[in-house]
Amino acid sequence: MIPRSLGGKKIAILLESEFIPEEIEAYQKRFSELQATVHLMSRLWNQPSVRFFSDEDTGNTPRTIDVNIDFQNVDVNDYAAVIMTANYTSVRLRYFEPPTGQPISAEQVRTSPAVQFYAKAMANPRIIKGALCHGLWILTPIPELLKDRQVICHEVVLADILNAGAVYTTSPTGVVVDGDLVTGRSKHEVEPFIDAITEQIQQLSTATNRFSNRRATTSVSRLKVAS
Repeated sequence: MIPRSLGGKKIAILLESEFIPEEIEAYQKRFSELQATVHLMSRLWNQPSVRFFSDEDTGNTPRTIDVNIDFQNVDVNDYAAVIMTANYTSVRLRYFEPPTGQPISAEQVRTSPAVQFYAKAMANPRIIKGALCHGLWILTPIPELLKDRQVICHEVVLADILNAGAVYTTSPTGVVVDGDLVTGRSKHEVEPFIDAITEQIQQLSTATNRFSNRRATTSVSRLKVAS
């Protein structure tokens, strides 16, 4: 069952230019309804704010979002979920700079600040990771993080995901949950994608509370025996 409230938990949304406006609006609306705090963040290049432009293949004027949180300045462990947005935002965020005077090497693809940020989230099972559509591209520079994980993605990304060792899994909802990793096929699945992330956050929170209560009860029992 989808919870009615996330109790003020923080949700990190990674984006760049070529974002999908309807996707971002869905995160803001739904997580706000669930009483969670949404932080839109990106790489700001030492600027206080950066304006990003949406992807428009319909001939409409691109829409904009001003982002003022740089993910390099936050602690990823403060967030209940970290979501990599759809479309080509993950490709743009994989940008890295070779050290001055050195040629580009294969190992340097891991050094992208956004890739490192998401990798830190992957290292913490208490953070729910979400990647929609093309979003798993953020992990292909570190393929061992995808190895043997059950995922779904857009067909455009599928070859890269398989090469990284992930297990492509179909789903009638277009959403696949593999523990702390939630993936969705495309922007059209954003609503069930949000619901799945929300359920995983709630399940983790419930399990943590039960564990804490058991520890507290055990500690009290031991105190009584000792006294």
